[in-house]
Amino acid sequence: MSKFQEILLQKDATIKEALGVIDKGAMRIAIVLDKSEKVVGTLTDGDIRRGLLNGLSLDSSIENLYFKEPTLANINDSKELIVQKAIRKQIYQIPIVDDEGKLVKIEELSNLLKTNAKTNRVILMAGGLGTRLRPLTQDIPKPLLKVGNKPILETIIENFAKYGFVNITISVNYKADMIKEYFGDGGALGVNIDYVEETKRLGTAGALSLIKERPQEPFFVMNADLLTNVNFEHLLDFHMMEHSVATMCVREYDYQVPYGVIETNGSRIVSIEEKPVHKFFVNAGIYTLSPQVFEYIPKNEFYDMPTLFEDIINDKLESISFPIHEYWLDIGRMSDFEQAQNEYGEVF
Repeated sequence: MSKFQEILLQKDATIKEALGVIDKGAMRIAIVLDKSEKVVGTLTDGDIRRGLLNGLSLDSSIENLYFKEPTLANINDSKELIVQKAIRKQIYQIPIVDDEGKLVKIEELSNLLKTNAKTNRVILMAGGLGTRLRPLTQDIPKPLLKVGNKPILETIIENFAKYGFVNITISVNYKADMIKEYFGDGGALGVNIDYVEETKRLGTAGALSLIKERPQEPFFVMNADLLTNVNFEHLLDFHMMEHSVATMCVREYDYQVPYGVIETNGSRIVSIEEKPVHKFFVNAGIYTLSPQVFEYIPKNEFYDMPTLFEDIINDKLESISFPIHEYWLDIGRMSDFEQAQNEYGEVF
């Protein structure tokens, strides 16, 4: 049972039931849910005692006791934002919910203010040629291009380390020696770095076949040309909570048709929609995978990540999406690079 499962209450629970939940839990708080399992409030021992002093009995409902405007954080919120919310509201626990308002976990402020090293591996794909960014990448690999005051890849590594993910594998190819020389074993950044080197293009999933010691627990794969402040700890929690084999971060993408769109039935016009906006989810280039994915990956052959997901889906195994709403930028073109330069100081 997850730690937070023992402190959940339905909104029609009695005070007696609430006392049992709060006394049993180590957090001294109960999270109140409605029938659809959405978080609708919080209840403390103090709330109950005030109710009893006002004449309520143990068999009374908690309906008029629990706090109905709880401070919540979204699963996509960064650690910094969650800490800011907790400190501003002077609370020591903060429920983390998904986009539907359902509880994912409870963060404790004391844990947020310290970083515990985790063993889950991070695999960063840094072997691309960066042809669309030439001439910038003529003499330097794209992951070493500086955005702000440091290389893109350094910002990525620091973001993972911030959440305690310090075991890093970098897959290299183009100008690999420059990346190895810059980062070394990772000691200067407080992480542990090793390398795998592609001698030919293997794709975002195929390069995993080069890893000598396969991870025995869920691990991350991420393209090394992305800037994001996604909460990697919450991504891992979501992956494990959903019992997923493969989790893909996705980003909403809007496209506006520049014309009026006509719907017809034969030759008859049924409706006209002027310049409609279509919304899609696109692959954000960040993944959390369970070890069993290695059963699908061919040795030393091209195999990209979308194909891996297609194979997993065809075998009816659990593959899920993790929508990210926080900052995300794929630095693939010169305009993206310029945008990153303009935004880096404010975001990071």
